[in-house]
Order: sequence, then structure tokens, then C-alpha cells
Amino acid sequence: MGSGITQVAAQAGHEVVLVDLNQAVLDKAKSNLEKVLSKLVEKEKISAAEATQIQNRLVYSSATADFKECGIIIEAIVENIAVKHTVFKELEAIVSDSCILASNTSSLPIASIGSALQNPSRIIGIHFFNPAPLMPLVEIIPAVQTAPAVVEQAKQLIDSWKKVTVLCKDTPGFIVNRVARPFYGEALRIYEEGIADFATIDWALTEIGGFRMGPFTLMDYIGNDINYTVTESVFAAFYYDPRFKPSFTQKRHFEAGFLGRKSGRGYYNYAEGAVQPEPTKDVQLGQQIVDRVLVMLINEAIDALFLNIASKQDIDLAMTKGVNYPKGLLAWAEEKTLPWVLAQLENLFEEYGEDRYRPNPLLKRLVKQGATQF
Repeated sequence: MGSGITQVAAQAGHEVVLVDLNQAVLDKAKSNLEKVLSKLVEKEKISAAEATQIQNRLVYSSATADFKECGIIIEAIVENIAVKHTVFKELEAIVSDSCILASNTSSLPIASIGSALQNPSRIIGIHFFNPAPLMPLVEIIPAVQTAPAVVEQAKQLIDSWKKVTVLCKDTPGFIVNRVARPFYGEALRIYEEGIADFATIDWALTEIGGFRMGPFTLMDYIGNDINYTVTESVFAAFYYDPRFKPSFTQKRHFEAGFLGRKSGRGYYNYAEGAVQPEPTKDVQLGQQIVDRVLVMLINEAIDALFLNIASKQDIDLAMTKGVNYPKGLLAWAEEKTLPWVLAQLENLFEEYGEDRYRPNPLLKRLVKQGATQF
């Protein structure tokens, strides 16, 4: 991720210092970036001269002291708050008073990261999506300590890199990793109830729902270790709200080392010659699966709007540009109609009696008022 952000910044014309304490990691980052730039030249996306200019803007270093002249630093290290505190304290002692200190964290509170600083008003979350050069979305997350000028400077900078920025509150999962949880969680629940197998659920959500990848294919692509860890983190951060409860199925796959593509086995077998299971292409069943997952996603998006996590526009932008959903979830709810969404959720809530299915108060109010839009 760090090398990807480095590429984006260098291609935007900035001089960039990439620091890692492990020389082997630095060497790999340099080699990978050279290969990426060569491919861009081959595809005539950039000229050979531009590739050379980009490379000349980069400094690879194992010394944090080389950050001294930087105007902004984007941290993309391990998701460990103690380690981040150590690093940010070290950075603050090196850089100028005007240097913005940003974190690319996907799951840790920006306020907590900033608490280690003498001047926490300079802290901000700048969350890219992987791979950073290709994914257009960047979440901008001010902490409660962040100065308004820092928010504006960070947003203007990332906008100038031709990224789509969305502003969101410093809450667990921010927008995307919070709102997207039911895509995985409800699919796992459907499997655990014996309603459909992995292949059928994936088929339903791609062929009928229009999602680019099914949840089990996507979890195997991301890595079950990463996806499960984020789920646990969000669950704990929301004080164990049952909406975010992790799945034993995913935990068992994680514990067994079935991490997905990178381990050769996940929900599917990626060994050479392995035969993939065929889905049950029952359209009625498929539609039921899509509707159930969709209303859970919509309910989570409504909750983010209800609690002022982000604007309607930014919530929908985040889901279409950050995880390639076919439509913004709030726009999708308006298309399906708000009474339909509410009825689906009320049916689930009545059947299961679990808080994970409780309809959001904003949805209930709008339906009661006869509103058709958020």
C-alpha cells in the first residue's frame, strides 16, 4: 500500500520519500515500481521520459530522518496502535510544525493515533483503497483534534491527485469498511442456515445483484485473515453491536489457514486442477439471497447517514468508487422504494428477533412521512 501511494504522489508531480526499516522491502518496492512504470510506457499511458522523471522524484530510505523536509507524511504500516504511536512520536520530532501527519489506517481511530502527538491538530486519516494507483476512492477522516485547515489542505491535495475524496467521521470502519460488513456477514449467515452454498450465493449476487464479485470470491481475494480481522475490529469498536458479529464459518477457515488465493485454499480450492463447485441457478432463490443482502447493506448505509457519518452523496460515492458496487446504496433504496426496504427488514426482524435486523429509525420515519428520498 505504501509503495502504491508513493506511485500516485510521484505521478502527480511530487518529490516523495519512501521509508521502510527493512531494506529488502524497499528494494522490492523499487523493483515493483520500475516494472509498473515500464508497463505504463508499453501501454503508452506515459512516455519513457515521464517514467524517468517519476523515478527521479523518488527517494528510498531506511531512515525516518529523511522525512525532515516533507510537507505531508502518509503512514501505511502495521495496524497496531502501539506501533503507530511510536512512529508518530518519532515523526513529530523530525518534521516541521506545519507538516501534516496522516494515517492510511482502515480500522484504527484517528483520534487515538493523534493522541500520541504534542500537536494533534495536524493528524488526519487519508485512507486509500488497494491498489492505490487504480482505485479512485480516498476517505478523508478528520479526528476530533484535527484543525479545519488541515482537513481542507489534505482534501485539496488528494483531489489534485485526481482521486475521488469523501469526508467521513472518525468512527469504526469509516464509510466503506462499516457499510460493507453485511455483504460478507449476511452471506455467511445465509450459508450457515443452509439456504445456499458458497457458489450459489456468489452466483446470485453477481448475476442477479450485479456486484462485480460475490462475497466468498471477494473474501478469498482479500484474504480471510484480513477480512476476519477487520470484522473483529469493527465488532469490538462498536461495543459488540450484533449487526457486526463475526461468523464462526469465517473464523474456522481463518484458523485452518484457508486464507484464500494466497494460501491456495479458502472458500474455494485454488490448487492446480481443482474443480470449482457449480452454483444452483435457481432465480427465485437467487433473488431472495440478493434482496436479503441488499437490504442489510442499505440499512447500514442509512445508519451512516442517520448518525451523520457522511453525506448522502459521499456514502454512495464511497460504495461505488471504493468497492465497485453497481449502484449507491441510498440511491438503490430509493429505486426499490423505501417502503419495500422497510418491509423486507421488518420481516427479517420479526422472523429472527435479532437486533442485527432492526430497521433504522430514519428509514421508519421517512416511510411514515411518505417520503421517497433521503
